[in-house]
Amino acid sequence: MKKLLVLGAGTAGTMMVNRLRKELPTDEWQITVVDQQETHYYQPGFLFIPFGIYGPRDVVKPTRDYIPPEVELIVSPIDRIDPAEKRVHLEKNGIVLRYDILIIATGTGIRPDETEGLMDGGWRKDIFDFYTAEGATALARHLRHWQGGRLVLNVAEMPIKCPVAPLEFLFLADWFFHTRGIRDKVEIEYVTPLDAPFTRPIASGVLGDILEKKNIKITTDFGLAEVDAEKRIISSYDGDEVGYDVFVTIPMNMGSEVIERSGMGDELNYVPTEKHTLQAEGHEDIFVLGDATNLPSSKAGSVAHFQSDVLTENILRVIDGLEPQPHFDGHANCFIESGFGKGVLIDFNYDVEPLPGKFPLPGMGPFSLLQETRMNHWGKMTFRWVYWNLLLRGAELPLEPQMAMAGKRC
Repeated sequence: MKKLLVLGAGTAGTMMVNRLRKELPTDEWQITVVDQQETHYYQPGFLFIPFGIYGPRDVVKPTRDYIPPEVELIVSPIDRIDPAEKRVHLEKNGIVLRYDILIIATGTGIRPDETEGLMDGGWRKDIFDFYTAEGATALARHLRHWQGGRLVLNVAEMPIKCPVAPLEFLFLADWFFHTRGIRDKVEIEYVTPLDAPFTRPIASGVLGDILEKKNIKITTDFGLAEVDAEKRIISSYDGDEVGYDVFVTIPMNMGSEVIERSGMGDELNYVPTEKHTLQAEGHEDIFVLGDATNLPSSKAGSVAHFQSDVLTENILRVIDGLEPQPHFDGHANCFIESGFGKGVLIDFNYDVEPLPGKFPLPGMGPFSLLQETRMNHWGKMTFRWVYWNLLLRGAELPLEPQMAMAGKRC
């Protein structure tokens, strides 16, 4: 019996086991997935918890519910990967798993401990994250009764998971404070290490205009060096300072420590990955997808979805003794909630930045690219149902993994 081993039962790993279970004969291949949690989080939903749109129960379900019954699920932290011996060592009872093909989908997570002072004194009192369920819930409790002041959102360092989420938070905060009748008592400032609101110029211009219209100040080129929780000040490496009453942080994101322990990662614990085939560099029997890669694509669920299409094909090719095909183009597709029942949609890849137009049907939509529309908002809000019922279960969606230029205006 041959062994296919998947590390991580998040979005990427769960999609892969569902897709490959349909393709690989059960009498020839045993599929095992390892994750340290028994719960699966709908991570895009964390954004909505601080504003009372979702509650904590709306974003969590049992991991086992989304793993095929023929797939072995082991709940355990992973100690290390041994590529030379084709073994993975778990922390649970010293278990050692052999593999013929390994898929690394260990994701990324926040590391507030990497920034001096970030967790000293103010952590989850007036300093909050929203990239975890716990942080988003704590922030919801705080904002529910907050009467105004200076709210600062800062991205500590790139790359981060879901790079549009900080902008969405700002837009929703503006809406939230308007609905509470205290927007005139709240200053909102976005402090970013980038030189613009977003990484792509055309989209950055559109999103920057929305920030301006909503009277949200932006401070660019700010590399976070230190947080003084007592004085409520954040400082940059250049000596610039920004004061706050509430500090919302997107801390440094890093890959899993198991990647570091295995000697397989870069300085941020992301696995060097061939950008078009999704093979781990230097390892023909190891593939990587989702947030665990070091690819110059967005760390977002849509990217993992498009990667899973390409990776399923490539793994089947490798099993049949063929070379993997270089078919992943960095495709990303993101709804950006902009508040007041509207949203923006962007669609791009490694080489083509977001452009205006219609999606997915050229000229028809129903979604509009780089425009604020109510239809885009509903696309964002209905995605939770699509996620739980179709995406995670490996269902075929009417979206090609490669970005299409049809319907876009250059």
